[in-house]
Amino acid sequence: MKVVFAGTPEFAQVALDAILQAGHAVPLVLTQPDRPAGRGMKLQASPVKRTALAHGIEVLQPRSLRLDGRWPDEAAAARDALQAVQPDVMVVAAYGLILPQWVLDLPRLGCLNIHASLLPRWRGAAPIHRAIEAGDAETGITLMQMDAGLDTGDMLRVARVPIADDDTTASLHDRLAVLGGQEIVALLEQLARAEAPARVPQPEAGVTYAHKIEKSEAPVDWQLTAAALGRRVRAFCPFPGASTTVPLGHGHAEEIVKIWGAERSAVPVPAGVQSGQVLAIDAQGIHVACGGQEPRSALCLTQLQRAGGKRLPVADWLRGVALPVGTLLGGHREPAPAQPAGRS
Repeated sequence: MKVVFAGTPEFAQVALDAILQAGHAVPLVLTQPDRPAGRGMKLQASPVKRTALAHGIEVLQPRSLRLDGRWPDEAAAARDALQAVQPDVMVVAAYGLILPQWVLDLPRLGCLNIHASLLPRWRGAAPIHRAIEAGDAETGITLMQMDAGLDTGDMLRVARVPIADDDTTASLHDRLAVLGGQEIVALLEQLARAEAPARVPQPEAGVTYAHKIEKSEAPVDWQLTAAALGRRVRAFCPFPGASTTVPLGHGHAEEIVKIWGAERSAVPVPAGVQSGQVLAIDAQGIHVACGGQEPRSALCLTQLQRAGGKRLPVADWLRGVALPVGTLLGGHREPAPAQPAGRS
C-alpha cells in the first residue's frame, strides 16, 4: 500500500511508526509547521516530522490546504505533491488542519482517520481529556472514512479500552496511541487484500463534542464535588495542569500551585466548613473540603508544584511551606447566609 500520512503530535507519531514497521510505503508526510517551544522558544519540529526525516520521507508543512485560503501557494504545492505520489490512501491522525474536499477525493481509497474515542461520543479536538473528565468507564479507537464533517465519517473499525480510576490523559493517551497504530495497520492490511471493510454510519444518538482544552480551565473550582475534581486533575495532566491558589507568599499573598496528584479522602467534611478549606494534613496528603450536596466529600492532594519548582510528593512539598489546617485554597469565599427579612 502506498500511504500518505498526515499528523503532528506523539499520538500520530506512534501510528506512523506502526505503518512503517508493517512495511507500507510512505512516500510523503504532511505535518504542522515547526513551532517555538521550550525555554528558549526555538522552533521545534513535530514528532511526526522527526520520524519522517529519520526515515528519509519527504515532508510538507503547509499552513493550509485550502486552495482559496490565505496560503493558496502552499496548498497548491501540497496538491501537486499528492498528485505526483498518487497514494492509495491517506491516513490522518491529529493533523490539526481541516481537509478540503479535493484532499478527501484524491487518494484512490480516500482518507482514513484515527480518532481516540468511541464515536459518535467525543467528536472533536480533546476526546481523551473529556472522556476522563466526564467519568466515562471506557473509551477507545475509532477508524473512520473521512468526509467533510467534523469526525462524522462512517466507522470502519472500533476497539474499546477501559478507563482506570487512576488514568490520566497522559497514561490513557499512550495506550490509545499504541492501539491506534495496531488498528490502522490491521485496516491497511485488509485494504491491501482488496477486502472492503464494513462501513457503519455513526448513530445520530449519543453525539458529544470534545472541545479544545483551554488554559483558562486549569483553576480548580472547589464548589465541585470531590469526584468531579479528582477527574479534572487526572484529565488535565499533563495539560493544562489543574491549579489552585494558596496563600504562601510574602504577607500571605496567594501563589498559583499546580495539582498533579489527588485522590478521594476519607476525612469527613463538617457542616459549615467552606469549600476549599484545608481539613487535615497527614502522611497521605492535604485533605481539602469540596462542594456538592451534604454529606460532602474531601479531596486529598498528593502531588503539587509551585511556580518555577518541581513536581513533588506533598510530604516533600510541605517542607518549605507553612500551610496550617483551616487555610482556604482558591481565594474563594462563599457568600454569607441570607439574613431573614424583618417584619414590617
